[in-house]
Amino acid sequence: MKKTLLAIAVSLSCAACSNSVSSSGTSSPADATSPSSSVYLDTSVDIQTRVKDLVAQMTLEEKIGQMYNDAPAIERLGIPAYDYWNEALHGVARAGKATVFPQAIGMAAMWDKELMHSIATAISDEGRAKHHFYLNEGLSYRYTGLTFWSPNINIFRDPRWGRGQETYGEDPYLTGELGVAFITGLQGDNPDYLKTAATAKHFAVHNGPEISRHSDNYVVSDKDLYETYLPAFEKAVVEADVEAVMCAYNRINDLPACGSDMLLKDILRGQYKFDGHVMSDCGAIRDFYDPEAHDVVDAPAAAAAWAVTSGTDLNCGTGRLSTFANLNFAVQKGLIDERLIDQAVERLFMTRFKLGMFDDASKVEYAGISMDVVGSSEHQALTEKASAASMVLLKNNGVLPLDKNLKVAVIGPNANNEDVLLGNYNGLPINPVTPLEGLQQYLGKEQVTYAAGSAVIDDIYGHAEILDSRVLFHEADNGKLQSGLQGKYYKLASSPITDFTQLSFPTELSGDPVLTRVDNAMDFYFDRSPVDDTVLGNFGVVWEGVIKPERSGQYQFDSQAQISIDGSAVTAPVTLKAGQAYPIKITMHFADDKISNTSAIMRQQFTVRWVNTSEDLQARALANAKEADVVVVMAGITPRIEGEEMPVKLDGFNYGDRTDIDLPDEQKALLKALKKAGKPMVLVNFSGSAMALNWSNDNVDAIVQAFYPGEATGTALTKLLYGDINPSGRLPVTFYRNLDGFADFDDYAMQNRTYRYFTGEVLYPFGYGLDYSNVTYTDLQLPKTLNVGEDLSFSVTLNNNSEHTAGQVTQVYLHMPDAPVRVPQTELKGFSHDEVKAGSSTTLNMTIAADTLVYIDDNGAKQPYTGTLEVSVGDGQPQYANADKVQKANITIRR
Repeated sequence: MKKTLLAIAVSLSCAACSNSVSSSGTSSPADATSPSSSVYLDTSVDIQTRVKDLVAQMTLEEKIGQMYNDAPAIERLGIPAYDYWNEALHGVARAGKATVFPQAIGMAAMWDKELMHSIATAISDEGRAKHHFYLNEGLSYRYTGLTFWSPNINIFRDPRWGRGQETYGEDPYLTGELGVAFITGLQGDNPDYLKTAATAKHFAVHNGPEISRHSDNYVVSDKDLYETYLPAFEKAVVEADVEAVMCAYNRINDLPACGSDMLLKDILRGQYKFDGHVMSDCGAIRDFYDPEAHDVVDAPAAAAAWAVTSGTDLNCGTGRLSTFANLNFAVQKGLIDERLIDQAVERLFMTRFKLGMFDDASKVEYAGISMDVVGSSEHQALTEKASAASMVLLKNNGVLPLDKNLKVAVIGPNANNEDVLLGNYNGLPINPVTPLEGLQQYLGKEQVTYAAGSAVIDDIYGHAEILDSRVLFHEADNGKLQSGLQGKYYKLASSPITDFTQLSFPTELSGDPVLTRVDNAMDFYFDRSPVDDTVLGNFGVVWEGVIKPERSGQYQFDSQAQISIDGSAVTAPVTLKAGQAYPIKITMHFADDKISNTSAIMRQQFTVRWVNTSEDLQARALANAKEADVVVVMAGITPRIEGEEMPVKLDGFNYGDRTDIDLPDEQKALLKALKKAGKPMVLVNFSGSAMALNWSNDNVDAIVQAFYPGEATGTALTKLLYGDINPSGRLPVTFYRNLDGFADFDDYAMQNRTYRYFTGEVLYPFGYGLDYSNVTYTDLQLPKTLNVGEDLSFSVTLNNNSEHTAGQVTQVYLHMPDAPVRVPQTELKGFSHDEVKAGSSTTLNMTIAADTLVYIDDNGAKQPYTGTLEVSVGDGQPQYANADKVQKANITIRR
């Protein structure tokens, strides 16, 4: 009977279903018999009825198991194992090769809803293809599913936050509009099935500090909550019908976000009418009882019961395991009614049914998307377009576009650093092009010189190189050295865990090598095991030979592998002499992590890199600069030092966050030294957050803010620098001069934060960006009066007085001076990204909806505005845009 049911669990092929079902973690109670009903398999019945039929046949233990992110199989019901955890922030992430688009903050800089929707559509195409590929191989690892935990629509309220790169910036309106475009692109437009399930996160009031996010209590006023922190979530639910919401780690007004009735019951399901499922951020339920976190309950069962009662349906546990495993005990002790568990499981299975996981694949149009779409030429062209659109020209004294006949010195720690292409939460790029490679391909290598110039910061380098056949050798049968290392590939044997303080299964090489070959470069992506050709299979490798440095120096190695040189383990920089052969051994076990349900080889490329830390990097850079006609400096920071809860403690950086917003000292020194060379200098800054580029603004000739622009960075950046592409990006965050006047990082009051409330002097304002064209604004036509409840419609003329076609971002800002409460000093309420041909004019018609013409009172309620309304339409905020690039008018709104 089990086999028959598995055969008709029709979202899967027979082979895939039987392979994906595992007895691990499933219960075997006495009453766990064959299903009493198969209504859940009948596609002529509505989904809600089917879901209720299926859940009603589960035992309590089975239902609880389905509330883990890595839900086990229920074989008797034909339910395969499924892991809800997948990521798609700016491309399918951590699931092998995929098209990598610009980081989220860069996509926000595009200010382009249509392009954002196209990107999300491409991502969901690749996600669907990958899911079915792995499904057909019988694999249900983390990162193989259709439930994507993206986008991150938190507000980037403070430039110190390391995860701000994952957001769409500091403005609630821009964030909400782009979030809707991204969500609808992920979820598709089929009336019967979701393409993928998007997740709006982190609900709510979540944006640092990283180091204390598990214990912080953020006290926010009703006004700030509804005016700043919630609007994007409301749009995600009400306008985009997002399928899932992730609750945050932090407490809000004393209650954990994943146990907040105010957030989850009153606002999310009450006011917004959300009908999808809610998951915890990973480990957030444990934070309820962890003495080093919130510590608001004494026991896991109480935490689990609290979270589910408030409306958290799914527990992402990660290495902390699943607190929801204690729900059985919570039911037994009367802490929670089983009906609430039924409700949670039904919500979860509604998502799986909407995705077509229990229907014949022929009925689900998205199931036919093939792996050919992954990294397709269309998607590569799209990411190049997005990369160019995400870059913001901050300064240009006329040096750009560059002359193609000039000899270029490319300098900087990020010039050949693949990290800055990718950001975080990324996939493995199909065709990564670094800035250096892009310029070399465009101009020819003979016209381009290169020097790193400095470290990124401290002992973190951007120019580490792959160990390859230039320095790696092995002894051939004839006794002579030949290029490459000899690699011996083994099967792995796994042992039971004996040390429960370290939850990983020990592995060892098993038997004789299955494969022996020469590998010329320590740079691999294994989509299949080399020892048995299974998709994502386990194996171990020992590479041996000698390493012969071309230059003497102290070398720092970067790899997850165990490395020994001359018989000694490499745990610190090693001094090596040029031309001397040193025995080297590199050992790596590629073993799945059963605890986290992750594959050893799908998440990242395996490399061994090294860098000579004793070189005088600045001297070489200066020598190159003196011989060049123009200097292009690729500087900034990297996702290795800003990001999520990172073990990084450096000057200016604190566990992923920042303590100042300057360039690292090493890079400031490099720029000042290069200035003395007297050559025209262009700075390209890579960062996921705002930088205080004060000295550069005063001293270099042009500045491009690149954020983390995706795998086509080098190609797109080069075209932008040489005028083949006209810059169109605009800042989604304010670039401040310093942090003077900022409140403490963990102070969540919005006073003096973001462009809406900041009263100090800024370096580059929110919405700012230059280009090679000259678009002016004239003839703003709008009514003089408006009644409450009426939309505001208007037109404006854009005139391109240049030889460059423009991708013009028109921004609409409103101010409500007659509001009876504090309101933003100016506030974005509309935008449009339009092409304006060289030498032409176009009239743009726009409408601001009546429900946007409101203010938030001190109780957090929306109130229709009456009185004078100050309207600004143009290229930037009214107080910063040039007079010919903005049109302003006042209208009166009456009751």
